[in-house]
Parts: sequence; C-alpha cells; structure tokens
Amino acid sequence: MCTKIAIVYNEPIAGRFGLTNETMAEFSVLEAVRAVENALNELKYNVTLVPLAPPASELRKKLESLDTELIFNLFEGFDDCSETEALIPEIADELRIPYTGCPNVPLRLALDKAKAKSILKSAGVKTSDYQVLTPETISDFNLTYPCIIKPRSEDASHGLSEKSVVHDYDSLAKQVEFISNLYGGDALVEEFVDGREFNATAFGNEDLLVLPISEITFALPSNLPRVLTFDAKWNENSLYFSGTKAVCPADINTATKQAIAQTVLKVFRLFGCSGYARVDMRLDKNGKVNVIEVNPNPDISPGTGAARQAAAYGMTYPEFIDKIVELALEKNLWVQQPVSVP
Repeated sequence: MCTKIAIVYNEPIAGRFGLTNETMAEFSVLEAVRAVENALNELKYNVTLVPLAPPASELRKKLESLDTELIFNLFEGFDDCSETEALIPEIADELRIPYTGCPNVPLRLALDKAKAKSILKSAGVKTSDYQVLTPETISDFNLTYPCIIKPRSEDASHGLSEKSVVHDYDSLAKQVEFISNLYGGDALVEEFVDGREFNATAFGNEDLLVLPISEITFALPSNLPRVLTFDAKWNENSLYFSGTKAVCPADINTATKQAIAQTVLKVFRLFGCSGYARVDMRLDKNGKVNVIEVNPNPDISPGTGAARQAAAYGMTYPEFIDKIVELALEKNLWVQQPVSVP
C-alpha cells in the first residue's frame, strides 16, 4: 500500500522563452502541481513537493534523497534543455522508484518530432510528409504547399503562430530562419493537413482505455490558418484564444471514432508508452486519420485535454489522479524488458 508520494516538477524560471514572450507555458506546471497536490491530499496520501532546478547533474542526488514510495512525475525538462524531461524516469528506473506516466524512451522519441514522424511512417501510421530544414539547407525544399513550420524539438506549441503556415518560398525561408534562430536548431517543415483536428488520451499499461475524443474547433477570421497556436493555448487576449475551443466528446460518427481510437492505441504501443499519453490527429481530405504529434505525459491540469477527457468518461479529478497512481504502481518498469529506440 503506497502512502508517501513525492510530486516532482521543474521549478519555473524565466529563461530563453522570455525572448519569444512564451514564458507562461513554463510556469503553467505550477497549476498542475497545485491540482495534483490537492487531489492527493483529498485521497489521504502523504504528499511532498519536490521542485527541481538545474544543473541536470544534480537530479540523481535529489531523487536518491527522497523519502517516498512513488514519484508523481510532472517534470517537463529544464527551460534551456528540454531533453532533460526524460531524465526523471530514467533515474527512477535505476533507483527502482515507481513513477507515474511514461518511461524515458517515448519521452525522448516524442521530443524529436522528425524522428517521431519517421517511426510513424515506418510503422504504416499516416502522417504528413516532412523535411528538416535550416537556413543553409532551405534550397532542398521539395514538399507541396501549404506547409507548417515548427521547432523540431519543442512542445506546448512553442513557435507556432499564424505565420507558421506558409504558401510560398519567401514565407517558408523567413519562417525557417525565425525558428532556427530563436529555438536553436532545425525547423520541421510538414505538408499542412487542413482538416478537422482531434486528440485522444490512452490510459493504462497492458490493458488500454481510450478516453472520450476531443475535437479542436476553430472560429477564426478567414485570413488566419486553423492551427492550435501558442496564443490559442496561453494568451487569453488573442483572437486565437477566443477562436479556438475544445469539444469533448467530439461529435463524430462511429467509423471515425473507431479509426481515431485504433490509431491512438497503435501509437501508444509503438512508442512504448505507459500510464497515459495523448495523440493529436487531423483528418485529411479523404477523411483518413493523420497523426500530428505524440504527447507522452501531457498536461493533466484540470480543464486540459487528458483531464477533460477523463471527466467526460465520468471520473472526478481525484479519481483521475488516483488511477494514474494505481497504474504507476502496477507497471514496475524496472523489471520489464527495456524498449529499444528505433
């Protein structure tokens, strides 16, 4: 019987995202921390808060010192080094401390959006054609417009705006340069799928449940692309925030619902996820499901995707959090065979 839980999370700091006015996403982790803490207290667990700060070399020492039976993992990586997100489950596996959510491999795979798309394509999962480009390689572009341009290795919609969808070479070159310069790396360029957008969360380990599907609906001026931008998630004063809504459960027919659920289950297993993970998708012009992104350990704050879907399934928020704890104790990752990185 687990009684002691440590909520582990990254202590928000004003870092590189201050240059792009995107710091609110980094501080949003505190909302999840407060909500999870309140739920666990209501469930009568003994809760400890463990904020983590750089350097990453100190993480193991910090986890070794914990007096806990379970890590509730809300760590999203350090602001200047997003790949550190995978370190908490990696170290916890080595220390044989149970933890919530996904292991390190799917976290690493999903953070590299180009590699994730390569894995999806190799497994026969539909996803749009793409290239990885920099200002130096822009002349290699060979996709079909319109295209959407993102940072290769960011989440939380960092770098996504109305300028992200391009229809010509000049706009493409400007946006690739912008992304490469501000986010310190390659730009992911994808053929833009402009159909209905959905997301769904798989919940479980061996036995998986797909929670009710959400649709992202857009009520935007005709000159703005239908994209879930950074402002749509975080800037309450923007047109995108007011013109972008999540509807759950989505109003879809049985065939579409089954196709989405089957895609989510396949992707969850393909990436080696456990506990919970969300898959973002769009329908193409033929009505086929195309995967946009894979999100291991998505935001579970009240009112966000996974929590909204759990509520639509009939769970209270404390029940949702308690189920995440139950799944973490069930999986015993350190005795499983490690998942190989494709």
